[in-house]
Amino acid sequence: QLQLVESGGGLVQPGGSLRLSCAASKFSLDSYTIGWFRQAPGKEREGVSCVSGSGVSSYYADSVKGRFTISRDNAKNTGYLQMNSLKPDDTAVYYCVASLGITARHMCERIRAEYWGQGTQVTVSS
Repeated sequence: QLQLVESGGGLVQPGGSLRLSCAASKFSLDSYTIGWFRQAPGKEREGVSCVSGSGVSSYYADSVKGRFTISRDNAKNTGYLQMNSLKPDDTAVYYCVASLGITARHMCERIRAEYWGQGTQVTVSS
């Protein structure tokens, strides 16, 4: 089955940037809608951003609009989440996710996916 491995998390000061990567293996990623969910202690899981297989359609949670950018490079079988102007509220474990047969909006709004990575910690703190 599809395997997803995240990288790029870490500790960053408020206002800083990070880029998360999601490398897929076992299958080609280009048929999958991919996205990023996050889970912070004591908070509900959130569908942060999702993008269609072609990369044409994307979705962003209101909390990250204008600060985060999702992208994908199907030739490299990799997805990305560029996170700018980070805030302490962005602190969470970020999971790369993927599903077939669902739009980017629906996958992020329903916060459900067939395949999950192991997660990468993002901590925004001074």
